[in-house]
Order: sequence, then C-alpha cells, then structure tokens
Amino acid sequence: MFNKKTALTLGASALLVLTACGNGDSANEGEESEGASGEPNELTVWTWDPNFNVRALEIAEEHYKQDNPDFELEIVENSQDDVIQKLNTSLSSGVETGLPNIVFIEDYRAQSFLSSYPGSFVPLEEYYNTDDFADYKIKAGTYEDEVFNVPFDSGVTGLYVRTDLLEEAGYTLEDVTDITWDEYVEIGKDVTEKTGVKWMTNDHNDLGIIRVMMQSSGVWLTEEDGETPYITDNESLKLGFETYKELFESGVMNVHNDWDQFLQAFNNGEVATVPTGNWITPSITAEDSQSGDWAIAPIPRQTIEGSVNASNLGGSSIYVLNIDNNELAGEFLGATFGSDVDFYQDLATEINAIGAYEPAAEGEAYQVESEFFGGQMVNKNFAEWTQEIPEVEFGGSTYEIEDILAVSLQDYLNGADLDEVLEKAQQQAESGM
Repeated sequence: MFNKKTALTLGASALLVLTACGNGDSANEGEESEGASGEPNELTVWTWDPNFNVRALEIAEEHYKQDNPDFELEIVENSQDDVIQKLNTSLSSGVETGLPNIVFIEDYRAQSFLSSYPGSFVPLEEYYNTDDFADYKIKAGTYEDEVFNVPFDSGVTGLYVRTDLLEEAGYTLEDVTDITWDEYVEIGKDVTEKTGVKWMTNDHNDLGIIRVMMQSSGVWLTEEDGETPYITDNESLKLGFETYKELFESGVMNVHNDWDQFLQAFNNGEVATVPTGNWITPSITAEDSQSGDWAIAPIPRQTIEGSVNASNLGGSSIYVLNIDNNELAGEFLGATFGSDVDFYQDLATEINAIGAYEPAAEGEAYQVESEFFGGQMVNKNFAEWTQEIPEVEFGGSTYEIEDILAVSLQDYLNGADLDEVLEKAQQQAESGM
C-alpha cells in the first residue's frame, strides 16, 4: 500500500523529461516527483517492489519520525531495470539535478556503479557499525577499502521441501538437512520414482541455482579482482554444470519458462523441493492448503573443500548519492536499517524480510514458530544461515558473464563437451569485457 508520498511507476516519456528537467510536482497533485527536493528535512529514494522495498521504507520512515517528526521521505517506485537505467543515465551525464538522495542497488550490480562513477556515492561506515552485519553483505558494497552500502535484505537461501512427499518416499527432514548436492540428486531420484512428483523446477535461462552453488563454495564468476573472468578453471562452476545436467537428464527436474510457471510448480504440488532465496516464502505460504506440509532445510553444499550449507541468491543494499542532504540520508539509514532492532522485528513480521543485521535475530519476531512450516522458527534459522554465507567478490559483470553461460549450459545439455564449452565461454567473456 503506497502512502501519499509514494510516486507511481514512471512511463518512458516521463522518465526522459524528468531526468532532463529535475523534480516534478508532488505526486499528490497528479504528477510524479523523481529527484531530491532540496528541502532540509526531506529525502527522495528510488527503489522497486511496492510490497517489499517500498513497504520497508515506509516502516523505516515511521520509526525515524518518532524522534524526527518533521522528517519526510519521498519514495519513487519503478521496476529494477528502470531504476538502473535512470541511475546510469543521470550519473553518466554528470548532472546532479534529478538524482535521488538514496537508491537501492542489487548486490550483484553494486561494484559496477561504484567503479564506474567514483565520487558519486558517499561512504557510510561512520553512520553504523558494519561489524553487526553479515560479512558478505558488507563486502558487496565495499570499494577501495570504503563501505558505501547499508545492507538491506539478505538473499539467504534455503531448501524448501514438502515433508509429506518425503514421508511418502520413506524420508524425513533430517535426511535432507546439511546434505551435498550429490545427495540431493540421489534422494530426488528416489522421491520422484516413488511419488511421481518432480524433485525441483528451473528455467534453463536462469542460472541462479548455479550462483547459489558457487557462493556456497566461496567462488564467483570472476577472479578476486572482480574483473578477470573465472570460467575454465573454475571447479565450482564446472561441478555446478554437471549437477544441473544430472538433475535434468535424470528426469527429476521440471522445466518452467517464466515466473508464473515457477509459482504454479510448487503451489500446484508439481514439485517436492524449491532450493532458492528466502524471498520466496510469501509465495509458498500463499497456498493455504499446503500448510504444515512444508519445512525448510539448509541449502545443499558442493563436494568441494570449504563448501558450506549456506548461500545467497539476490538481495540488495542501500546507497547514498553525493548530493545535498547526504548527511541526513546517512543519519536516517544508520538510525533505521543500520541499528534499529525494533525496526527489523517489524520487517520480519509485516513483509517477511530477513536482513543481514545480526542483533535483530535476538528479537521476538525471530523466535516465532511457523505453523505453515511445521513449527519451525523460520526467521531465526534464516538469520543464523545468513551469518554463515561465504563472502565473494561479485565484480561488475555478473549478468554479462551469465548471459554467455546460459548459452553454454544449453550447449552442454545438448551434448557438447563441458571443457570445450567452458573454454569458449572464457574466451567470449574476455573478449566482451
């Protein structure tokens, strides 16, 4: 639900006009406001997702106004792609007019912005204690030894599993707890054979599951410099491709083509597990008839030394632009997302948001037992797993490399030699970057 200060999604023509001309009139008067207003007690934020990011900001504003009643937050909501496009357009022009005070950026994209536009963002470590947050989230927003982000949602992953189908096949939740991907595949074959239900679902064009596997092993698509493509000698990536092919060729994988089909696969009982980020929880619990039939185990790990049963998929952090009112922006974020335990209780209760703020896990909202998930303290589990996620250097080219690898995966599934496929991808990535 938008508050009166929340602007609606901008059309393409409005985007161009507002980027060039700066602020629009108030959204209350029928026109959208886009950039920072310049008022001493008002901040403008660009973000996406009205039910998640926008609502989190509204809750943060409510908390901050308790001690700062004159404070106002203008929230401009667009799709994530539009936020990225507008931010690139504004920063590349070198014109501050029209920029927001605060912007949400997905962790996979952050290094690209920080390295491409030096001086455009404000370091934020003076406004909160970075030691209170999961290391991997701080790493995502650190550039040249300075921390530019306040972490928001953790993309901590879990293995969502239908315990009734496990039981039908002769397994328990314990049997899928702290397992390897090899064990996951073997159990999946047995469950699918005995129940007739597919073990999991995935879109061949979405390599998110491969990212999950790699981060659990502390590895990414680039070397530690965040720039050099790391494909041909990447043991974790190669193993991920092999595991994916085994899941597909063994017949335990359902293949979907879009988000709606993904949701239908588990809501309609077509799959027994969903290995993904915790942000899927509201979509799974939307099917009331399955209450009590689900549980969540730690994500499987790879058979690589050092790989752990904890990983990440997605998630964003919050950044402050180096324009007027940046100190107020830092103070607002530090007092809410950076340190307010009560605020994080409200996030967990109202929008099922699991942050990377470790002290929040001691609050009451994290001790609640979920009837839907068989009495598990889901929020507490996710919070604990968040602290175990290996930190990696995402670099600035995750999606560019993944576009190449999506084609590579198709070639491999169609019978091409894996080493040759990855060598070709390495060459393409080096050429493209």
